[in-house]
Amino acid sequence: MRRVGGPLAIGRRGGRLLSRLAAGFLLLGLLLPLITACSAVRDSIGGLLGGSSGVLRLSGVEPDTLDPAVAQDVVSWTYLLQIYSGLVRLDDKLQVVPDLAQSWTVSPDRRTYTFTLRSDARFQDGRPITAEDVKYSLERALDPATRSPVARTYLGDIVGAVDRLRGTASSVAGITVVDARTVRITIDAPKSYFLAKLTYPTAFVVDRRNVAAGPDWFRHPNASGRFTLKSWTPGQEIVLTHNPGYWGQPSGPSEIDFYFGPDSPLSLYEQNKLDVATVGVGDVPRLTDPSSPYHDQLVVTPMMTLWYIGFNTKQKPFDDPRVRLAFAYATNKKALANGLFRGTRTVAQGILPPGLAGYDAGFTGVPFDPTRARALLAQSSYHSAANLPPITLSVSAGSGPLGEAFARMYEETLGVHIAVEELENTFFDDLAAHRLQMYYLGWSADYPDPQDFLDILFSGQSDANYSGYDDPTVNRLLATAATEASMDRRIALYREVQRKVIEDAPVIPVVFDTEYTLVRPTVHGLTITPLGIVSFDGVRVGT
Repeated sequence: MRRVGGPLAIGRRGGRLLSRLAAGFLLLGLLLPLITACSAVRDSIGGLLGGSSGVLRLSGVEPDTLDPAVAQDVVSWTYLLQIYSGLVRLDDKLQVVPDLAQSWTVSPDRRTYTFTLRSDARFQDGRPITAEDVKYSLERALDPATRSPVARTYLGDIVGAVDRLRGTASSVAGITVVDARTVRITIDAPKSYFLAKLTYPTAFVVDRRNVAAGPDWFRHPNASGRFTLKSWTPGQEIVLTHNPGYWGQPSGPSEIDFYFGPDSPLSLYEQNKLDVATVGVGDVPRLTDPSSPYHDQLVVTPMMTLWYIGFNTKQKPFDDPRVRLAFAYATNKKALANGLFRGTRTVAQGILPPGLAGYDAGFTGVPFDPTRARALLAQSSYHSAANLPPITLSVSAGSGPLGEAFARMYEETLGVHIAVEELENTFFDDLAAHRLQMYYLGWSADYPDPQDFLDILFSGQSDANYSGYDDPTVNRLLATAATEASMDRRIALYREVQRKVIEDAPVIPVVFDTEYTLVRPTVHGLTITPLGIVSFDGVRVGT
């Protein structure tokens, strides 16, 4: 679950929904960047930034944690995907491919996965990674003492996972060590997306002895992934270098430097202090101009990221579906996309973004219709804007101007006054506790399956269903889609869910994201996927 604040991967707790991711994925302000949010390079290290020695320089954001069991945002993803490995991973084409597992088999009933680990899989210190390490890592994430906010979402399909989360079992029944190189995982029902869930950091492998070193163990992790954490200087930088124990051959930059600070990525890029920089909304028109010296260095990536207005359906006045639908008809998405976002975002009529299985280009959603919006408000149990209780739109840090734009729009179209609160530190905690009445949030795909949006955000049983929406028809359709073997039939079911959700309006989809990233000509082979996953494998920095 990557709540976001800026799509590829970095907005301060950027959505721990977007979030990842995300994060979270879920959710910083929309103006935060892709591979970076604001950052700076200290003048004192200027001499180290030559850029031709195999060092890749990126701006970054300091993560709250590098513990893969508890991370849920796009900021953490940036580093976790490099430092740790799981049984499987997503490649640049968003296909599930082997990682620590060299192969796997699936039982005829599609419920049991048997993984064979690589014989050369090792931690950073050289110790072999075994099936016991896999079992320990998964069970640690599900241990209630770990307090993972995402373990149930991504590992809850495993038989016995919920019992472990509740503290009624000391182990997870569905995870079995067959031998040192073989681990078997059994899930509660045949679910075609389960393997993709194992690419989420919650399933990454950590070293038990490393974790036992103390609460800040992740500041000195015994890496299982392609890179190691060379250094983490608070407020300044994170430096990654190749993991000598990683099973794959060394490939890509010898070092990846992420810098934190107040200067904009674009400014640093123009000073030749960064090799890769994300572009904010305000700078896109200048850089997309063919006369710009950086025009040919601009990479445009449509993202599988949705930004939306969410309602707490358990709080007044949004317990009345007609009020929610009135707000939906009062939302001028086109004006927001062309004005506030300066044409850099795509209007979202539905929940599923372009490029994701199930996306329906012909789906028109709820059109902007102020007359219909006011009529629905009059038909509601409140009868008029004057009778509505006080309404507060909550946004995450840095998103205050965005919230004010929405408030003005609803004042003009519905005559409803909305107070805007910008929550510096408590936004995601309040969101998870269902304390927010109305909120602006982003969600970035963790894996390319419609279940990652529709089930996680709208199932009545989902921990990430922040709206509290709980519709029996939607729950039944989602349960059917989860175990359906035919992808065509699954897509039909998910499209039906999407239509029902839009009609009930627990959320209002606003825009789908597009990332604009400057990549210096000296950087070769860098791929940015629509999930915001950046693979540094094979990347070369030089002339």
